[in-house]
Amino acid sequence: MALDNVQYNFIIRTYEEKQDKNRHLLEKRRAYVYEHIDGYKELEDSIASISVEHGKKLLEGDKSALDDLKAIIKNFSESKVKLLVSSGFPSDYLEPVYDCPDCKDTGYIDGKKCHCFRQVEISMLYEQSHISKMLMHENFSNLSYEYYSGEDLLLFKDAVNTCKKFIENFDSVYQNLFFYGTVGSGKSFLSGCVAKELIEKGRSVLYFSSVVFFETLSQLSYGFKNKDSFREACDDFYECDLLIIDDLGAEVVNNYTSSQLFSCLNERHIRHKATVISTNLSLEELRIRYSDRIFSRITSNYTLCKLSGPDIRIYKKLNGSNQIPVE
Repeated sequence: MALDNVQYNFIIRTYEEKQDKNRHLLEKRRAYVYEHIDGYKELEDSIASISVEHGKKLLEGDKSALDDLKAIIKNFSESKVKLLVSSGFPSDYLEPVYDCPDCKDTGYIDGKKCHCFRQVEISMLYEQSHISKMLMHENFSNLSYEYYSGEDLLLFKDAVNTCKKFIENFDSVYQNLFFYGTVGSGKSFLSGCVAKELIEKGRSVLYFSSVVFFETLSQLSYGFKNKDSFREACDDFYECDLLIIDDLGAEVVNNYTSSQLFSCLNERHIRHKATVISTNLSLEELRIRYSDRIFSRITSNYTLCKLSGPDIRIYKKLNGSNQIPVE
């Protein structure tokens, strides 16, 4: 999902502020070195004057002037480093300073958003989605088995263990999760548990209800005139470390939504980016409602976690409980 102009300009301003901050830091360092290391400034002044001198020679046709200049600058640079080190400074003390050396605090590498830009972007979208409030309650510290019994309990315990393995192996094993089963049996809760644990590990997570997910895709598709622009705007869906689509099937299902869902799942699969989906649909209902290729993609590339049991939300409401008690 694309940032609006206000958000984009805010991020660009933060990069300009980083550049100004680091430029001033470098200027202070240089002033300190000039004042406290005898001979350093003279070396730099000599490099400048010699460069001008050899530049004139090049213009006059002296073909050896450039090679001579390179050799002289190398010798002077080595002398400058020796002065720094002998005075107790790191050899790179007067090199340009960057918060992100990869993009040099521009936010872009070869015309594409740097990982640091995308992390800020994801964080901004994360705050915008209000997921933080949800995760205050939907996390492992509020996990309880008291609402389950018999086979329902076994299924829920298996799903919890699957989630914990998913989190533990997230950085080393490409995997996806698909929670399905009866309404209110803990599917969204477990999705929230996974989201919170990975966010706290510094991973980028986007969490959408299926209705908002498809509404956002629809807004993006009509907001761009060509496919390339649309795909670039969808990069958040494709590139975030984990995408969670909650309550799949609650949206209006048509050819457009099926096509967009497959494109997103397929693109993330190609890039080995993890996805978690929850739905109240049975596997048979999933197959009937969506295309065969979506059904095949999910059943072949996702760990299927079936959940069953009473609607916990209704149970809690009837019993006056607003929180899931700790086991």
